[in-house]
Amino acid sequence: MLLENLTHKIKVYAFVGPSGTGKSYRAQMVAGEYDIHYIIDDGLFIKDNEVIAGNSAKKAPTKIETVKHALFLTEEEKQDIKKAIKKYKPDSILILGTSDSMVEKIAENLNLPNIEKKIYIEEIATKEEMETARHIRVTEGKHVIPVPTFEIKKDFSGYILDPLQIFKTKGRGKDPYISEKSIIRPTFSYLGNFTISDTVFRQIAEYLANKTPFIDKIIKTRVDNLPEGPYIYMEVIVTYGTNIMEGLAEFKEKTKKEIEKLTTMNVQKIDIIAKGIKMPEREE
Repeated sequence: MLLENLTHKIKVYAFVGPSGTGKSYRAQMVAGEYDIHYIIDDGLFIKDNEVIAGNSAKKAPTKIETVKHALFLTEEEKQDIKKAIKKYKPDSILILGTSDSMVEKIAENLNLPNIEKKIYIEEIATKEEMETARHIRVTEGKHVIPVPTFEIKKDFSGYILDPLQIFKTKGRGKDPYISEKSIIRPTFSYLGNFTISDTVFRQIAEYLANKTPFIDKIIKTRVDNLPEGPYIYMEVIVTYGTNIMEGLAEFKEKTKKEIEKLTTMNVQKIDIIAKGIKMPEREE
């Protein structure tokens, strides 16, 4: 009931156009024209330049699963976005979709009010621009996410945001490869350009470890470059009395989520190794 009381005040807009015609590329421009600070696109809930909830629908293994994620069909996905809406209390939201029925279904699944205005890609882009966008999608496999542009340093780890889980093969017996990857290339960015190096990943992981009571001391931290994303390796001393497997698993999940939230970079793998236990001091 509380969420319904909040959502009835939200103005809902939609930006509609066929897949690959440049909607996401122009999303920030459309949002700026209507003073909208929140965007729903491909399973993500974005505030200005930050992904605040959801998971990229492009990570789904099949096209059918991709559509399901984008429509927020599961209760877990719905609740994730609804909690964010309740927390941030947006005045307006822009929903991106490939058709009228898609954006209407998204609004319905998230218990949002009826869409107040629909903007169509044909109103924003010329036929030539849409054809160019389609050509880039097909030939270069690039998908745009409407969040800030990042500069890539030489020691940068991984793809920006999410590697897309869409695989192809060159023939029978050949290894599969990722045929499409997310890139970040908005029309403009409120915050300008950013540079992120591997040191940032290490510092975040060590900060979280130092704030975790279960971990007594950090012995070693290493960040390795992998094509799929950064690999973080950490050796620690843990405190006696806590389930080691559960503690390590919880810390790994927390670290992965925090790094991806703070940097919008995909973390490929995290290994946390318990090298010893700090025993309680004996009483005299």
